[in-house]
Amino acid sequence: MRQSDPEGHGPVRYGPPAPDPGLPVLPELADVLASAAVRTSSEPPGGGPALREAVAGYWWRRGLRSRPDDVAAAPGAQPLLLALLAAHGGDVLMPRPCPAWWTPQARLLGRPAFHVPTSAESGGVPDPYALLETVRRIRAEGGSPHVVLLSVADDPTATVAPPELVREACEAAVGEGLHIVSDETWRDTVHEPLDRPLLSPAEMCPDDVTVISDLSGALLPAAWPVAAARFPTTGPGAGRRARVLDILTALGGFVAGPVAAAAAHALDEPGPVTARRGRANALHAAVAQAVRDLVLTSGALAGPAQAGRHLYADLGPLRARLAELGVTDSMELEDYLSRRLGTPVPGGHRFGDELGALRVRIDTGPFLGASPEERLEALESATPLALPHVARALESLGSAFRELR
Repeated sequence: MRQSDPEGHGPVRYGPPAPDPGLPVLPELADVLASAAVRTSSEPPGGGPALREAVAGYWWRRGLRSRPDDVAAAPGAQPLLLALLAAHGGDVLMPRPCPAWWTPQARLLGRPAFHVPTSAESGGVPDPYALLETVRRIRAEGGSPHVVLLSVADDPTATVAPPELVREACEAAVGEGLHIVSDETWRDTVHEPLDRPLLSPAEMCPDDVTVISDLSGALLPAAWPVAAARFPTTGPGAGRRARVLDILTALGGFVAGPVAAAAAHALDEPGPVTARRGRANALHAAVAQAVRDLVLTSGALAGPAQAGRHLYADLGPLRARLAELGVTDSMELEDYLSRRLGTPVPGGHRFGDELGALRVRIDTGPFLGASPEERLEALESATPLALPHVARALESLGSAFRELR
């Protein structure tokens, strides 16, 4: 279905592409879930003591001192962000591009959502000067900006914002009285953490930042939905947490008991969990580099993937050839590449990007195999790119891009 885009970028299509099935479940986590299957009740609003203790410990190990009373859990990032935005009120600012599910959260609440430009090298964090200009424009037009969303390890662009940019953006936001919601879902998937140090906004502005994380980023399968928020430990943080819990209660946003047990175990980061995360990061990094090489060979553009399981490609240099194929915007590009490759290739319009820009997010997951057995083989292989099913998938992508030269 097509409908007019409120920001004036032309028609948009609602409904996300089919999700990547992901890697097979870690056996240790499956055992924990199975052991907890006899639980017949959900967690209380915000999570029970064991889950909140594990969440607090997870962030404490990352330099963010937290107590169980400073955190809350929900059945996925979407209801958690919805509750956060509802608790804060006001207009919402977010980077362009941004995760596909952010803008619908604001619109569901009837809140204006304003996209702020980012640099090509550091998606996920708004340009500080553009942020200030946008805030002042909104206020001049009678708006009331209250919250800015950002992600230092970004989906969709797969970039990691440098600490100096994070600092400048946070100082600009706090100086204008904005509360920062930092989505750190992908912080544990940075491909080269020693080369790309990650600075959480909460380390810089502890009184003005709420951190959220969807555990499907690095710890749990997407089919076991759990997300967590860490609230400021001073000022109005406790009151906002209480408001979020009220909203989650009204939404029925309770984590399932067996899933909570698995989440708490994963958040404690035992050896098998961290080992799996490390192997998965290395696998996705290798595939992303191979995909980027194919994109660049075609004449299209793509920066290096620094985190996550995606690559953001700009096919603008191939515009003339794409026009011959009837492709003139990101919706048509999504349709074309998804049909050609037989797997969803979401266009940039899904992430708040300009409709006329020929950008797509290429997910690395589909290259790992069509079955759990093939994906596990890729995970355990010392040379995953040489596996026949991985090589075939990469060749299919390369062939599709060679046709566009």
